[in-house]
Amino acid sequence: MSDDKAARTTGRSADGNARRAWYRRVDSLVLAWALAAAVAGVIPWRGQATAWLSVHLVLLGAATAAIMIWSQYFADTLIHRAGDGRRGLAARLALHTPGTLAVIVGVPFGLWPLVVAGAAAVAVAIVWHVAALYLRVRSTTTRFSIVLRYYVVAGLMLVVGICLGVVMAGADAGQAAHGRLLLAHVAFNVAGWVGLSVLGTVVLLWPAILHTRIEQSADQAARRALPVGALGILVVGAASLTGIRLLGSVGLLLYLAAVLLVLRECARQAKATPPTSYAGWAMGTALLWFAGCIAALAVAVFVAGWPGIETVIAALLVPFVVGFVAQLISGALSHLIPVTVGGGAASVRRMNAALDAQGAFRVIVVNGALVVALFPLPRLVHVVVVVVAVATLVAVIPLAVVAIRNSRRTDAPVAPRSAEERRATITLHSLSGSMFAAVGVLVLAVAVGVSFSGEASFSTTGPGIIASSQGGSAASTAAEIKPTGKTTRVEMTMKDLRFWPSTVKVPAGNKLVIHVTNKDDMVHDLTLATGQSSGRLVGGKSATVDVGVVTANINGWCSIPGHRQLGMVMKIVAEGAAATKGGSHAGTTDHSSGGMAMAMGSGQGKSAASDIDLAKNPPASFTARDPQLPARTGKVHHITLTVRDVKTQVAPGITQDLWTYNGTAPAPIIQGKVGDRFDITLINHGDMGHGIDFHAGELSPNGPMRTINPGQKLTFSFTAEHSGIWLYHCSTMPMSQHIANGMYGAVIIDPPGMDKVSKQFVFIQSEYYLGPQGGIADPKRIATQNPDLVVFNGYADQYKYRPITVKAGQRVRIWVLDAGPNVPADFHVVGTQFPTVFKEGNYLIQNGGVTKTGASQALGLMPAQGGFVELTFPAPGDYTFISHIMSDAEKGAMGVFHAVK
Repeated sequence: MSDDKAARTTGRSADGNARRAWYRRVDSLVLAWALAAAVAGVIPWRGQATAWLSVHLVLLGAATAAIMIWSQYFADTLIHRAGDGRRGLAARLALHTPGTLAVIVGVPFGLWPLVVAGAAAVAVAIVWHVAALYLRVRSTTTRFSIVLRYYVVAGLMLVVGICLGVVMAGADAGQAAHGRLLLAHVAFNVAGWVGLSVLGTVVLLWPAILHTRIEQSADQAARRALPVGALGILVVGAASLTGIRLLGSVGLLLYLAAVLLVLRECARQAKATPPTSYAGWAMGTALLWFAGCIAALAVAVFVAGWPGIETVIAALLVPFVVGFVAQLISGALSHLIPVTVGGGAASVRRMNAALDAQGAFRVIVVNGALVVALFPLPRLVHVVVVVVAVATLVAVIPLAVVAIRNSRRTDAPVAPRSAEERRATITLHSLSGSMFAAVGVLVLAVAVGVSFSGEASFSTTGPGIIASSQGGSAASTAAEIKPTGKTTRVEMTMKDLRFWPSTVKVPAGNKLVIHVTNKDDMVHDLTLATGQSSGRLVGGKSATVDVGVVTANINGWCSIPGHRQLGMVMKIVAEGAAATKGGSHAGTTDHSSGGMAMAMGSGQGKSAASDIDLAKNPPASFTARDPQLPARTGKVHHITLTVRDVKTQVAPGITQDLWTYNGTAPAPIIQGKVGDRFDITLINHGDMGHGIDFHAGELSPNGPMRTINPGQKLTFSFTAEHSGIWLYHCSTMPMSQHIANGMYGAVIIDPPGMDKVSKQFVFIQSEYYLGPQGGIADPKRIATQNPDLVVFNGYADQYKYRPITVKAGQRVRIWVLDAGPNVPADFHVVGTQFPTVFKEGNYLIQNGGVTKTGASQALGLMPAQGGFVELTFPAPGDYTFISHIMSDAEKGAMGVFHAVK
């Protein structure tokens, strides 16, 4: 061998070794994301965080990294044009990985800047990736250039989807608007980025897995499917923008047509050359789950309505994320790891043998478990079978480690050389053995779930949705009751925060259908303990709730915050069923009396009160609310107040989902004089009914204070006749919860002849009764009248963390209002006295009173009372102000004036 030839051989060998090492590293990144998703799925995070984390670790983490890696691999392998290669991909992955982690950490904890920064990093990585692929393919006319075109279009879809995700994370949209955003987000991210990338890859990967050649018809199908699929996604986006649900279904059906074009070719190839490996079986079944999910979503979008989209998508998460994406990644890794790691034919066959270990058994377990999860079984059974499916898929990680290790072992088992040899090894005996073993595992999983849940009867809520929890005696009773084949139909109305009738009697074994109509002027729903719901209904709207066959008593309620606690509960009584407490699908206290049982609680989860630490400083970026009274202008004041739900930090590390006017709690300070006119416009962009009550105006409450539903607007005017500081707040019942959750503000009407002061400040005292992190105020806690936090201007101790600067020797006026809803205020400034005190429309002391030496030490106020004090800071220093109800001061009603020369 010549020296040049030897050098070339050595160079190719070194490059091959480097290439194999490179793909081992990047493939391990995909495996790490998959493992993180599996771990997150079993950790009891707060609220819906478990599902959110698992989904995004799979889709934004594992799936996105896999698509970037393998699209680069196909570009390098099939399109022989210069590109930025592995170095460019490494840089993009270096952007994508921390960016994804930032999003995954930022969203559940409400860290908006982190979310934006992370999303921007991921978007930049994807745009860079798309540009690199486009430069490779734009002037290429090879047969396989269509594959890279799929990746380019898919990448552009993801950029749009990322923007939608950022909007969703920070928006305060109502339920219907959120449903529209969510559908668009899913369409662009899931169907666009993941789906189109998969369809493009299938053109190449499926024949390779089957060990057959790519037919010309497959190329043609791929070229037809791309524009059809992309158009379908754009139509779904247009539907989300316009609110036309039929358009959303049409777009999804167009996309489904593109999927079926590709799957038809896959089926033809599989018929001629059946799959013989785990990769083939897993990929084939994953694609079937994909098509099924798209079809189900297309139907559900039209049937469920925009407010129900989130529920529909949640119901499809397991079949889509586990059945399609996770199973596809598992199958694709099983094929691509040997291909990318390489090392020669023998090495590849050794890796194939390891990754195909118990392949038929694993595919049957995964897909059998997912099919079981579609049936109306006890909830714990669903949990167990899904955990079994995920654990089986995660087995690809240790198998991959074994495969890579075996690639260097000459004594390791090898897979057959050809498809014919593979088929020869698959016997009826081996398949039946795998089938029986898999069925045994699934039967055991169901048995474990049933035994630990204590449920022997099946829920009637439909596939995959279980909310009831029965005792053993009830379960045996329900099992003895046979369906009668008869249907009981009931007309129900919702009026005056009550269900009419509040008790529905149905013969046990009958199917029950409730047609419910909302005749109130506020939003209601009917939610049953067995999981069914009417969805939110504005006044005048109706819905039909199919309860299914009733075998035990079932409790129901309105799930709008506070309505349940006000007594909006009902009960379905199964006549003929055993009258035991265990025989009720209650999940809560028995409400047959219709009382305001506080044992129901909020149902939100663990309170954030356990996270309170007022010794901890807020982040450096925290800015306290400006307490200075804004300037007054004009005699006519046009005020627009827009209701928005906003996740807001109320103390260091404590976040609540506040209902607000104009995005803040307290709401904007409004100021005027006696005789001024106030033109008020209230717009409801929340997801439930809200109203407003201005104490500063004298007018009949029937019209101006009525509740308006989401999307509605209310206008009215009043003239200020009396001076003082007046509360305004939400007028919707239960008012205690609406005020405690942020819906309050102040109107200041100056008394005539006020003394001049250098500065004016406004402090509104209010209370927080904390729900879970990111949740709403807990009505059960509100009823105790024992708040978790007492605050000035919406944030605990904010003026202690950010003191207010004043000048010593200058006179200041401090307006104080107690917004409540429950506890009094007693305003005091340590080290000073108040020679002027104004409370509830009258001076208690003015400039020291008649003696000119009098002063007050505190301004005591009950909820909805207000006034002002005037004082002078005698010397430079720090002057603490508090509520002199000391326990409340220690709960956050404290601040500091920093007096300077």
